[in-house]
Amino acid sequence: MADAQPAPALLETRVRDVIDGLRPYIQADGGDIELVKVEEGWVHVRLKGACRGCPHAAMTLQHGVERHMRERVPEIHGVVNVP
Repeated sequence: MADAQPAPALLETRVRDVIDGLRPYIQADGGDIELVKVEEGWVHVRLKGACRGCPHAAMTLQHGVERHMRERVPEIHGVVNVP
């Protein structure tokens, strides 16, 4: 079964591991990131602290978080920031 999807709990664990690895870099800039949920291949996160409302938040999310996430968890469709 080449098209088999990982179990939701395993997928969320892998996503959480990536976020935990990126967290120190985000915190170094005064921000933080919270995993809200993983649903239908989409990772929903909440940027907090200095990242919330920062003009660079979208770039951080797309070029930092999503890029690393796709490298390590290629099954995801993308990362979405939620308020």
